[in-house]
Amino acid sequence: MATGLRELKKQQTRQAISNAATRLFIERGFEAVTITEIAAAAQVAKMTVTNYFPRKEDLALDYHQTFAPSLARTVADRSAGESALAALRREFLAGVERHDAVIGFSSQGFARMISDSPTLTARLRDLHDQREDALAQVLATDTASAPGDLTARAAAALLGAAHRTLFEHIMDLTRQGQSNRQIASTVTRSAHQVFGLLETSLADYAMR
Repeated sequence: MATGLRELKKQQTRQAISNAATRLFIERGFEAVTITEIAAAAQVAKMTVTNYFPRKEDLALDYHQTFAPSLARTVADRSAGESALAALRREFLAGVERHDAVIGFSSQGFARMISDSPTLTARLRDLHDQREDALAQVLATDTASAPGDLTARAAAALLGAAHRTLFEHIMDLTRQGQSNRQIASTVTRSAHQVFGLLETSLADYAMR
């Protein structure tokens, strides 16, 4: 029971820090806010902030631990008879229905905060790269790729590019002020179009 309470307290503290940071970043811009100011707003010590969030960027992009392995996890968990492309399309469309932050859904203020910050834009690009790398590793393992075979890397690049394109599309629509419902309707059509472009080359690739 004591362990459960401690973990709950840690989660609450982490969330309080993240909420305070996001509010300040949206109000004043990412680069203008200091860790000291975040600590004061969250009513914790500065060291507490850095213990939970070693990188300032991760205070804004708090989903990084879920984001980076997301495509690899979807492919690793795909059903029998399902290709990598089919699994990723299915999960993306499910994410659209959930208005999932991992595929790009957010508030207008948050989306503008990201695009207005060179630091956060670079960090997001790095997370997309990490996600693609993780996907390539899973594809190489599942298809028993021979050393030097670039098929898995090329497939991951194509699938990763599809997700980047759709992520940026969602962010653009969010910055324009469209509601999540409007965005979901538009992006569902866009997803079928984008993933459809990969059918010819990847429809049967990495079939389980």
